[in-house]
Amino acid sequence: MIPHKMKRLHYALAAFSLAASMSASAQDYPSKLIKIIVPFGAGGVADLTVRLVAQKMAESMKQPIIVENRPGAGGIVAADSVAKATPDGYTLLLISNGTAVSANLFKKLPYDTLKDFAPISTLGYFDLAVLVNKKLPVKTVAELIAYAKASPGKLSIGSINRGSTQNLAVELFTSMADIDALIVPYKGTPEVLTATTTGEINAAVEILGPALPQIKSGNFNAIAVTSSKRFVGLPNVPTVAESGLPNYQATSWNGLAAPARTPQPVIDRLNKEINAAVSSPELKARLLELGIVAQGGTPDGTRNLLAGDIAKWGAVIAKAKIDKQ
Repeated sequence: MIPHKMKRLHYALAAFSLAASMSASAQDYPSKLIKIIVPFGAGGVADLTVRLVAQKMAESMKQPIIVENRPGAGGIVAADSVAKATPDGYTLLLISNGTAVSANLFKKLPYDTLKDFAPISTLGYFDLAVLVNKKLPVKTVAELIAYAKASPGKLSIGSINRGSTQNLAVELFTSMADIDALIVPYKGTPEVLTATTTGEINAAVEILGPALPQIKSGNFNAIAVTSSKRFVGLPNVPTVAESGLPNYQATSWNGLAAPARTPQPVIDRLNKEINAAVSSPELKARLLELGIVAQGGTPDGTRNLLAGDIAKWGAVIAKAKIDKQ
């Protein structure tokens, strides 16, 4: 046989053998521990969400699921480790709108955000809220915009580090409202909430979950949420879009993805388990306490959500002239 034909036959047989092996593995899935890599530190909203969902999934799949936190470098370390993992469904990645932001904030990534991952499902969505110091003479988004326009550059709005979801939500707000405001960066959410309470800043756009206890205790006022629908836990607080800035929306979300080329039967099984977990009334109630609306989805829907956020936040980053790292 001609050497190049033998080589082609060898590759074909190897590919067939690999496909057959993966198919057999998919039928037995899961047969061992599953690991979920989280690109954030322990104790945050994303971490708590995935741990609660993973616990439900583990009970149903009768296999242990562990959560490993690998924060740092805008989520690149965690994502790269999963992109290079064996595509067998035993190493998964927590993805989010932050994954989309990172695709725009870095000049070069060691992976392709859309090509190197197989999105499985969303886990839940969590709002951000527009918070104002109690002494600020505004009760609505329309009044906040009017206040800013009356004194350009005087309104101070806090958020965490430049390029974060909160920061981009503020950038989108000031851009759509066409206002000149001072955006003040802080190290973390606790510092933002404290500064809003004390009046160090006039307002803030922050993740709703950590702010809920202080909103309910009256430390500051929540004048709007940033999603397309009102948060069920604060039914009297309107959305930004319905209270002064039509078409504004900035929603955070979490989901799970596997390495690209993970067998479709494995993706389908994981999607089924995730949707069953987040449909549990008990889990829905627990996540709602954290400011999270539990909601699953399809692999294609999750991919479209990620791709849409890459385009949306890329435009915001470009308009805000945030330098790529």
